[in-house]
Amino acid sequence: MRLLLDTNAYSALMRGHREVVARIRQADRVLVSPIVAAELLLGFRLGSRFEENSARFEAFLASPYVESIPITHTTADRFARIAVALRSKGRPIPTNDLWIAAQVVETGADLLSSDTHFAEIEGLAWIPFLQNEEDTIRERVRRYYAREPRE
Repeated sequence: MRLLLDTNAYSALMRGHREVVARIRQADRVLVSPIVAAELLLGFRLGSRFEENSARFEAFLASPYVESIPITHTTADRFARIAVALRSKGRPIPTNDLWIAAQVVETGADLLSSDTHFAEIEGLAWIPFLQNEEDTIRERVRRYYAREPRE
């Protein structure tokens, strides 16, 4: 299985989140989007441990099981198709997550993310995990759908 990590999945991995660690160990390849890399690097620069966090990320990227994937013209087309579909439902998601979803569709990977808005994207191979292990996926998705649609 090819697994594309969302930013929150990488962060959970670095904290030793049991479910995330297990999912990553099961994967044949772990894919990293430049969008995820940018979000992580921004967080590192805004934090107080830039050197340490950057070094850990570079070591992770150097693993033979980890692959950095490019954004292509096909990615851009997938981005546009997903964005139009979500807008027509009145359920847009953050722009960076549109790019990540587009790369998941393009590569045929599964997405590991705790963000419930990925449930809005039809046909997306999304593997949810809980940041807070006392919560449940069903409850998080229920709360997500209970909110008002955006224009």
